[in-house]
Amino acid sequence: MTNLVTAVADTVDSNSDAPAIAFDGREVSYETFWERAGRFAKALNDRGIGKGDRVGIYLPNLPQFVTAFYGTLRAGAIVVPMNPQYKAREISHLLGDSEAKAVVSLPEKVSEVVDVIDDTDVEHVISVGDGAGSEKPVDFEVFLADETLDIVERADDDIAVQPYTSGTTGTPKGVLLTHHNIAWTTRANADVPPGGFQAADRLIGTLPLFHIYGMSVVMNGAMYSGGTYYPVSSWDAPTVMDQLENDEITIMFGVPAMFNDMINQPDAAEYEFEALRFVNSGGASLPIEVLERFESLYDIQLNEGYGLTETSPVTHANTSDARRKGSIGRPLEGVRAKVVDEEFEEVPRVEEGPVDEEEAALHEITGELVVAGPNVMKGYYGLPEANEEVFTEAEGTRWFHTGDICYWDEDDFFFVVDREKHMIVTGGYNVYPREVEELLFEHEAVADAAVVGVPDERRGETVKALVVPTSDAETSPEEIKQYCLRSMAEYKHPREVEFVAELPRTTTGKVQKFKIQE
Repeated sequence: MTNLVTAVADTVDSNSDAPAIAFDGREVSYETFWERAGRFAKALNDRGIGKGDRVGIYLPNLPQFVTAFYGTLRAGAIVVPMNPQYKAREISHLLGDSEAKAVVSLPEKVSEVVDVIDDTDVEHVISVGDGAGSEKPVDFEVFLADETLDIVERADDDIAVQPYTSGTTGTPKGVLLTHHNIAWTTRANADVPPGGFQAADRLIGTLPLFHIYGMSVVMNGAMYSGGTYYPVSSWDAPTVMDQLENDEITIMFGVPAMFNDMINQPDAAEYEFEALRFVNSGGASLPIEVLERFESLYDIQLNEGYGLTETSPVTHANTSDARRKGSIGRPLEGVRAKVVDEEFEEVPRVEEGPVDEEEAALHEITGELVVAGPNVMKGYYGLPEANEEVFTEAEGTRWFHTGDICYWDEDDFFFVVDREKHMIVTGGYNVYPREVEELLFEHEAVADAAVVGVPDERRGETVKALVVPTSDAETSPEEIKQYCLRSMAEYKHPREVEFVAELPRTTTGKVQKFKIQE
């Protein structure tokens, strides 16, 4: 059996008095956390919720999320994590599609559940905190049973978690992650930092728990290794930077937008993160300029990794002793990856990356990244046609199509050029937005930037850049255009530059390019 809950039970036995969760100045021991998870499991069981049933967790990063997550798995049920920023219309699809029978929510979000409950299978609404409202959902503390439930055994291939894709290009799809997927990826990621995750580690939970990155890598990694998990309910760079110092955080996983926020604080250079021993960026491409400024300020190596919800999530990682700037790293041990063309033939490797994308013939060395391994999802829930589109069976292996355009080198480092759907075709030339964005980040007056394709009568599409200027910027859109024109081919430079106060982003830091194009 590879059930993650069984592994965490072993951790509890050897770390019962150690702090499992630290939040708002209070610590919860492993013994207390595990007892509460058992009481949550028993409460579900008492209401007929068990093997194969789904439980929605509609919460920000709180200790109750951790309790409900492990309690649901302990009962043999399936966790459906839900973005706490979603409104009734958005959660209606998640609850209806997943057929969840119970939902754990903040009191102020209960009304969103109530608005759609008649169109779902939800029978129980559990509210974390007071002010639950007239519909009388059960308070979380009242919901917990007086007794605990032993772990309900589940097979490796049984579903453990059903997160949903972000829905940036269509209706969110339910991703079926098995107990083996989750347990394997937790163990594999825990081995990435030097010496692996340790019981003495303090992991900060800046990544939202509804997202597989924060849930699988950070929360599960902490609980599996016996470390302490510090949930952060909402991102605020100064607050988190203070916490990194004051709580002597040792491990941080984040997204590029977070690290960009940190280095752009007016007092960024005054911080000293002496305890921080491993920092990782994922979820989106990390601009080289952000990486180098972070490392220059704090003398801490910032490693980039790669993964998707469908791969639970990490497939590639740079490590302290094996790193290439600009690369997503090498595949984790046990993960297979390659770059293929439209005929599913391997694209030739370059000798050593990164290459000069301005000089290289990218169309000759790039293709789509495909992966296979024990972390790849079972499939999309109830979507057989979508599964046919994203999987290819070849030589006895089931390969997942990531949709990312990459090249790879002879040392097995992989380099993402861009998302396939983001590529701009202007006047017959291919432009990869990431290349233009990297150049923009090098400009001293640019704090943040995103590049998209917009309609153009003559060229079909043209390049547009949205730029967030620094607070002391002395520049203009025209100067930014000329700066790009001096540094790259004419057809690549943004013909439109617009200054904005901020970029539209998801809660996991990804730029919502469809909103920019709208």
